[in-house]
Parts: sequence; structure tokens; C-alpha cells
Amino acid sequence: MKKANTMIIPTLIAAFALVGLNSSPALAKKGAKKSYSSSAAAAAAEMGPVPATSPAPKPGQFDTKPGPAWKTVGGTVKGIQGDVYMVEDYEGNPVKLHVGQGTKHLKRNKKVGDIIRAEITRGGFANSIQ
Repeated sequence: MKKANTMIIPTLIAAFALVGLNSSPALAKKGAKKSYSSSAAAAAAEMGPVPATSPAPKPGQFDTKPGPAWKTVGGTVKGIQGDVYMVEDYEGNPVKLHVGQGTKHLKRNKKVGDIIRAEITRGGFANSIQ
């Protein structure tokens, strides 16, 4: 009998806890209805407009200024025509790089036959050449 009496109190506490946990979501639904879309709209208005992104250049066109880096290209310079370097990458693929005033040169005076590594934009502008 003594063992049964000691188990009644923890059992009652557990039962009340379960009832409380099961009823709290129902009470929350009936209670204050909060719209998250309005708070998201308020946060978006506070942050300001989304900056416009420029479309990717068409094939054969180059970016004319530095931008977000897309990939790194390494290879041998096969030709230089004005601001365009023709590079053969390590896999043998031809790559055209546009070089401008925004390009960071770690070593000046690139010439045909030099091995280079360039960080380029999606439009082929070389952000940096080394």
C-alpha cells in the first residue's frame, strides 16, 4: 500500500503536465492571431529596395567592369588582341578574358606563352591576373 501511495503523486503531476502541454497549442490558436506576412513586409520595407542585378552578357560579349567572381581560370596565354587575352586553360579549352582598368595585375607585362591565373566574372572580365 505504501508503494502505491508514493506513485500517485508523480503520476498526477505527469498527467497534469500532459494535459497542459496538449492544451497550450489549442489555446494559442484561439488566442492572439499574429500575421507573419505583415511583419515580413515591415522588415522588407525597413531594409529598402532589392538592388537590381544586371543580366548575364550574351555569348561573345564581355563585362566591361569588375564584378562578382564567377570562377578562377588558369592556363597559358596564346594571344593578346588589345584588351582581350586568349588563354588555353589546363584542360586545353580556349578562354577569352577581357582586361580593363579595373583588373588588378600582380605582374605587369603579360606576353604570349606566360602562364597565368585569373579570377573572372560570368561575362569574362578579369578581376585580377597573376
